[in-house]
Amino acid sequence: MHSFEAETTLITILTLVVGTNALSRVSKIPAVFLLLIGSYLISWLFPSAIPLNMKEHFDTLIVFAIPLIFMGDALHLKFADIRRYGLEIFYLAVISVALCIAVGASLSYFELFPGLTLGAYVALFAVNMATDAVSVQSVLSRFGAIEHKIKVLIEGESLGNDATAVIAYFFIGIPWMMNGHIDPLDAAAASVKVFFFSVVLGLLIGYTFYIVLKLLEERRNEFFTFVIEAYLAYMLAEHLHISGILTLIVAVVFSVVLVDRDIQEDIQELESSSKYSSRMKRMLFLKRSATTRERMAYIHEMAGEFGYIAAVIIFFLLAEMVDPMMMIHYWREILLMFIVTTLIRALSMAKFAFLGSRTSMIEPVGKEGWFILTFSGMKGALSLILVHMLPHETPYAELFEAVTTGTVILSIFVYGTIMWVYFLLGAKGLFKFADSTFSRKRE
Repeated sequence: MHSFEAETTLITILTLVVGTNALSRVSKIPAVFLLLIGSYLISWLFPSAIPLNMKEHFDTLIVFAIPLIFMGDALHLKFADIRRYGLEIFYLAVISVALCIAVGASLSYFELFPGLTLGAYVALFAVNMATDAVSVQSVLSRFGAIEHKIKVLIEGESLGNDATAVIAYFFIGIPWMMNGHIDPLDAAAASVKVFFFSVVLGLLIGYTFYIVLKLLEERRNEFFTFVIEAYLAYMLAEHLHISGILTLIVAVVFSVVLVDRDIQEDIQELESSSKYSSRMKRMLFLKRSATTRERMAYIHEMAGEFGYIAAVIIFFLLAEMVDPMMMIHYWREILLMFIVTTLIRALSMAKFAFLGSRTSMIEPVGKEGWFILTFSGMKGALSLILVHMLPHETPYAELFEAVTTGTVILSIFVYGTIMWVYFLLGAKGLFKFADSTFSRKRE
């Protein structure tokens, strides 16, 4: 008799995706809320709906999901936005996250989590400072009133800070935690080395696949090419013991930057009615456009759907592995981590907003921008993935799992609810009024 475990699991996952999207559209509730609740309820109340043993295939499913999740978000960054807001994205994604992890680790002096070493604090805060692109997009996609600049900063930060957190976690936090000590110079050198080679490899892969895209003229093939690029970049980097996530992000973003450049050139040629130039581009391979704006829109849509399904798989996978009693046992630590990381992020975004108001190098975001950037810092799939990659011999595995899972759930529901209510009630007008009042007083 045939076994339909895989088919039944797929039906359940797709049914939840369809159901949550439809209910979200009717109720205006962010789909990620319904998705998280639904995956846990099904896993606990109807386990037969997920007959496939996900625990047994945990590592395989994780590696399968990571490239799809990050590829979708990387495809949204535009060349013009990177060129204009590159410094701001770098600050939020690298400098700010590194400072937040350092501040969190410094709290070991107050023994917030008794028994943890300083290295364990670095690892724990690295995991819990990484934001989730899927959760953020699910909530913010419901609100069209967000300024384009803020959306770009959120998307860029959600990509870059994940790479920063991963490097801090695997190449500083875990070695420090497992060995009990670490040489600061060696750790800095290892981090710089990983960052450099990940970026170089990503650029090479990104340019290679940009050339491959020139050979294609069908949107489905172009989409699958991006999927291949994401998986290949991740796998090759991990095989070389550098950052697979950073390599993947750089590769896809660089390909998109080159594709955007081609699209802009095509638009300029069309406006100038240069038919001769267009024919020459088709004859000369290196001058041939990689794709069109219409086909790129299709690629964005499909990448978003694939990434969403990958996130559902992660939620189902972790729903089966969460022990409710363990969460109750560590409720104080969970609440403490959530409050501390929220305060650290709020202060970090306040510093960013302050810099924007004092220097011309960084675009000002104002009070509303600070508010949105603070509460767009929802955690999600990456944090859960990283915490389950802890070495089995670590004595803090249970604490890490409980605290991180609880913080992820709280950040999605608390941050998401704050943003949801904020936009539904039109409270952003209060910030505009405050900004204008403050400006008049300063004048």
